Amino acid sequence: MRELLAVARIPSANSERGLDHGAYVPLVPMYPRADVPVLQLSLPSLEPRELFEVGRALAPLRDEGALIVGSGFLTHNLRALDTSPSPATPSWASDFDAWIADALRKRDLDLVLDYRARAPGVLQALPTHEHFVPLFVALGAAEDGDELTFPIEGWNFGSMTKRSVQFG
Repeated sequence: MRELLAVARIPSANSERGLDHGAYVPLVPMYPRADVPVLQLSLPSLEPRELFEVGRALAPLRDEGALIVGSGFLTHNLRALDTSPSPATPSWASDFDAWIADALRKRDLDLVLDYRARAPGVLQALPTHEHFVPLFVALGAAEDGDELTFPIEGWNFGSMTKRSVQFG
């Protein structure tokens, strides 16, 4: 991996840290025996185009059987969580979720990368962006002809979309 990043002029360094919850949480249900090797990558920035290029640099790992996971939430506003028994989904959350799903389906890369300026409800859906931007690494690692699916959909706590995006 370091070689791929170096060719793309993306700096890298070793760390002795354990897995972050962003890697650990999705891996537990996927691989409950923890019987797969995992390499966690820290994001060098929150900039969509830069992260997309990181994904492009890592794409050859797919040919070696690597699963590239961009873990986070497509909507992530902890201040808006509703823990009542039947929470309603606010329109800003459903609008943003529908918008990103449609933009991804259309493979409109410019639209997706410019989400901060063009997505409805983005300020409420993403008061901070660190849980959303791993999508760009996965998107960059995807191949143009990869099938796009949403294997998990729905809502938690009213405003937290469960939408998962899968390429290939």
